[in-house]
Amino acid sequence: MIIQTERLILRPFTEQDIDALYLMNSNPAMLKYIPTVPFTDREQARELFHNVISRDYQQRGFGRWAVEHKADNKVIGFCGPKFIPEYNEVEIGYRYFPEYWGKGIGTEAAQAAISVFPQFGITQIIALILEGNIGSEGVAKRIGMHWREPSEFMGHKVNVYAKVL
Repeated sequence: MIIQTERLILRPFTEQDIDALYLMNSNPAMLKYIPTVPFTDREQARELFHNVISRDYQQRGFGRWAVEHKADNKVIGFCGPKFIPEYNEVEIGYRYFPEYWGKGIGTEAAQAAISVFPQFGITQIIALILEGNIGSEGVAKRIGMHWREPSEFMGHKVNVYAKVL
């Protein structure tokens, strides 16, 4: 476990989370503001786990973390740091199943996550938020991030939010 809050546990993803990763990356509502094509096969989630998430943990000592809801003991999304080579900075990213939207979970998890970032040598963060994603911008603002600039990432217009920890 990385950290827990009253309602949530943030922890590294494991092989047992591949089904949750598949659902997160195949749900059209969850991908509305994510510049990627929806998964169509669970093998894609397995590859994501082994070739991206696990590799980040090994190479950087951190990566996206599973967010587990204590009340129902299931992974409901992710929150955590990821090094973005195009910016040479660490991004905080978060994504949750729609049934958990509007309950303060994004802010709760993000506040908990950034409280431990210094343990991983992370002293400043950015958030790359696709234009129109008001929910994610709200979370960024509530955790003390400030709009820095418009930019482009993966061929999409984004707003860059930033914070020094």
